[in-house]
Amino acid sequence: MNFNILPDGTAKPKIRIVRNLIVFSLITVTAVLLFLSVHFLVQKYIVKGNSLTHLKSEWKAYNYQNVYTVSEEILKEKPFNNTALTYHGYAAFYLALSENDTTQSLAYYDEAITNIRLALQNARSRLVPQLEYMLGKAYFYKNSISAYHYYADLAVLYLNRAEKDGYKAEDIPEYLGLSYAALGMTMESISAFTKALLTRESDMLLLSIAEQYYNAGQAVAAEQYLFRISSGCKDEKITDKSHLLLGKIYTEQEKYEDAEKEFSTILEKNENSGDALYGLGVIYENKGDIIKARSYWRKALKVQANHPDSLKKLSEYK
Repeated sequence: MNFNILPDGTAKPKIRIVRNLIVFSLITVTAVLLFLSVHFLVQKYIVKGNSLTHLKSEWKAYNYQNVYTVSEEILKEKPFNNTALTYHGYAAFYLALSENDTTQSLAYYDEAITNIRLALQNARSRLVPQLEYMLGKAYFYKNSISAYHYYADLAVLYLNRAEKDGYKAEDIPEYLGLSYAALGMTMESISAFTKALLTRESDMLLLSIAEQYYNAGQAVAAEQYLFRISSGCKDEKITDKSHLLLGKIYTEQEKYEDAEKEFSTILEKNENSGDALYGLGVIYENKGDIIKARSYWRKALKVQANHPDSLKKLSEYK
C-alpha cells in the first residue's frame, strides 16, 4: 500500500483525500443548487411576481403599465394595501396622460382618483401632501377633458391642501390659475398665474394672465402681458389667441387700424379663421358699414359652420 509521508512523520492513505474531495464537491453542488433555487423563488415571487418589491422596481424603471398590472393583482388579494393603492393610482394617472382615446383616458383618471382617495385614508402623514398633489392634478386633467366641467373646484381644493401641507411643486400655481379661471374666479386666477411667473415665464402663462385681466375689465393690463409674449413663439394657438385678444382690445379702444392688423395677421397664416373674420366684421359694424360687416360674418360661417358670434350678429341685422 502507498502512503503519503507527512512532515510530522505520520502517513495518510490517498483514499482519505479522495473521500474528502468527494464530500467537498457534494457540499458545493448542494450549496449551488440551494442558491439557484432560492434565487429562482426570489425572482419569481418577489422581484418578478406580484410583490411590493417588484412593484417598486417597475416604478423606478417608469414601466407604468407593469406597475398598473402588478398593483392590480396585489389589490385583488389585499384591497386596502396602502402602497399598492398609491402605486396603482399614480400608474393610472400617467397612463391617462399618455392615452389618446378620451373615453379610456377618463376611465384611467377615475381609477387614479378612486385609488388615491383610498390611499389617503390611511396614509402616513409624510405622504399625505404628495397624495393631495396627485389627486389635485388628476381632478384638473379630468376636468380638462370632461364634457361637463365639474371638477375644477376639487382640483383647487386638493392643490391648495398639498401646498398648505408643505408639498413643493413648481406647477401648482399654474394648475391653480387654470382651475380658478375655469371657475370664473378671475382675481384668484391672476394671483396664481402671477405667482407661477416668479418660477418660470412662458408664453402660455402670459396669455393666460392677459385673458384673465381682460375678463376682469382691465384691458390695459391685459395688453401689457400680451406685449410680453415672445415674437418667436412657435405655438400657433398661443400667437393666434394673442392676436385675437389684441384685436378685441383695439376694437373696443376704437383703434380700428391696429385691430385690423391683428386680425389680418391671423388670416395671413390661416384664411379659415372664423374668429378673425368675425373680428373684422365687428370693426366694420362699429364704423357703421353693416353691409361689409355682414359679409365678413357670412365668410366666418362658410369656414366655420355655426360660428356662434357670427350667427348672433347676423340674426341682429336681418
